[in-house]
Amino acid sequence: MQPVPQRISVIIPHLNQPDFLARCLASLHSGTRQPDEVFVVDNGSRVLPASVCAAYPGVTLLQEATPGPGPARNTGIRASTGGILAFIDADCLADPGWLSVAQAAMADPQATVLGGDVRIACEDPARLTALEAYESVYAYRMDRYIAREGFTGTGNLVIRRTVWDDVGPFAGIGVAEDRDWGQRATARGYRLRYVAGMKVYHPARRSFAELCMKWDRQTAHDYVRSRSGGGRLRFLAKALAMAFSPLAEVPRVLASDRISGLRSRLLAIGVLIRIRIYRAGVMMRLITGMDPDRLSGRWNRG
Repeated sequence: MQPVPQRISVIIPHLNQPDFLARCLASLHSGTRQPDEVFVVDNGSRVLPASVCAAYPGVTLLQEATPGPGPARNTGIRASTGGILAFIDADCLADPGWLSVAQAAMADPQATVLGGDVRIACEDPARLTALEAYESVYAYRMDRYIAREGFTGTGNLVIRRTVWDDVGPFAGIGVAEDRDWGQRATARGYRLRYVAGMKVYHPARRSFAELCMKWDRQTAHDYVRSRSGGGRLRFLAKALAMAFSPLAEVPRVLASDRISGLRSRLLAIGVLIRIRIYRAGVMMRLITGMDPDRLSGRWNRG
């Protein structure tokens, strides 16, 4: 079957987050431009979210046994029929205008890969938690990822199917699949475009341990890349710089327009210091022999 150019297929990988998934599907259903089809691809949940998916028209539940959101996305893509593929994570909320803004951007034939704005969904915007304050400043800065590193996050990504056909599938759990795919697309000459009005909201991590797990995986991927490229000395230098980096970051927190008030800024600085010291320690343990697979071989798995 030939894909329909302006038909939008939404792909959502899922693992043990039925309540979040229900909120995500509800946000899509209430959008000004609803998806033409939605594929939820379960990646090994204890209980399949069949009842959640059945509550919304146009949602198809699939399964992918290979661990990782990348393989789950590939399964959804192969089942889809749209010429435009939109990706969002199960724990995210789509802004009402998410897909209408994406469709308008894709009206430009030169637009091939779009990354949107990801903001923190705060439980009480008037009184942020420490993690909400920190992640409001530092998490999901897709504009910077696109400008500086040639990729954008798959929690808010819209591409043409022809690009996926050319670049190839998303990688497995052993790599940061969003960065890997985006940089492969960039290497093939595709221009990633940041679309500020294409908004998605992501909850902050619920605990410092969850934030550590996120950075464990990312740090392990970075270490493997540096090891294969002969860059262990550079990785060591980065570890040392990481431990002292909060001093240089304080002005950024104080000037950020993503949070307001002295309380929120002090909370963000506190988490910043704690996580940077933690990351430096993980980097040093990797350099001194810790197996990176212990850190990278998980996706929402205990």
